[in-house]
Amino acid sequence: MSPQGPFPRFEDALRSGLPLLTCEIASGDSADPQDLLRRARLVRDHVDAVNLPDNTAGIVHMSALAAAAILVREGIDPIVHVTCRDRNRMALQSDLLGAAALGVRNVLCLTGDHTIHGDHPGAKPVFDLDSLQLLGLVGTLRRGRYLSGREIRPAPELLPGATENPFAPPYDFRPLRVQKKVEAGARFLQTQITYNVARFAAFMQRVRDLGLDRRVSILAGVAPLRSARSARYMQERVPGMEVTDAVIRRMDQAGPGRSRAEEEGLAIAVEIVEQVREIKGLAGIHLMPIHWEEAVAEIAARARLEPARLALAATVAARAGRDAGTDRRGPGVEDSPLDRPREHRA
Repeated sequence: MSPQGPFPRFEDALRSGLPLLTCEIASGDSADPQDLLRRARLVRDHVDAVNLPDNTAGIVHMSALAAAAILVREGIDPIVHVTCRDRNRMALQSDLLGAAALGVRNVLCLTGDHTIHGDHPGAKPVFDLDSLQLLGLVGTLRRGRYLSGREIRPAPELLPGATENPFAPPYDFRPLRVQKKVEAGARFLQTQITYNVARFAAFMQRVRDLGLDRRVSILAGVAPLRSARSARYMQERVPGMEVTDAVIRRMDQAGPGRSRAEEEGLAIAVEIVEQVREIKGLAGIHLMPIHWEEAVAEIAARARLEPARLALAATVAARAGRDAGTDRRGPGVEDSPLDRPREHRA
């Protein structure tokens, strides 16, 4: 899946209309690139792109941009998180140009968790811009201009994305916020972790009413639980997270043993994938294993999830064979995934 090679990029997968699959891994808690690569290699064959968070929850980790550059060298297409918490508009522009120069094109634009929630509560936050303004900044750079108006030649190749939380009240406001992010330039959108499928379905209904599913590719966040304790912690302590009582009961009934709890957590995640993929307008799934990268392959296998890039790569190979005069295509190759309209269904 080398971004520089013939293997399709995440942007190609977005355009294909095929169901998408992405996942998030930790960017690393040290300067050891081997630890990052070990986790990346667990997921690389199962997804279209790999998210790298930017000091998530206000806790310091390896630079997300540095981690993304390491994944590019490994032939993995990263989605780098960029927050407004730690950088003013000058630093953001520099980092975005640097990302493009390093082959990191997919950028998830976030405001960022406040420092008071992290491990450096006394650190001074920046918040020169917010996520909507950051999306606009990326669009300005893509058009070949700095915010100052000075020209950039050539313009950087960047693919801006955004997040949304369907589970944070006021619920009616969330689709309108998606609309603002689409109008600001978001090309894809990944949601908060889904445990309440009914609320997510209501969110998507309003998204469809506004016609937004035809303007942006929306991926539903899904995360496997490893214990009843972690489920209860998210329910009680994580703002904007809605873990239902039914999920808590199932994790409690699994008992204290780690293997049984993890098995139940995987089963719940697969069930949620199978439910949300039936919701019209959804473009794909975004798995967030939370330091459990081994779960990505397991969920993908059980839920029969495949990255869109595999089908695209087969099409590219078939076209290459045809162009070389050695076309051995089977039926259906003319109906290329590269030429299909988005089906808006994961």
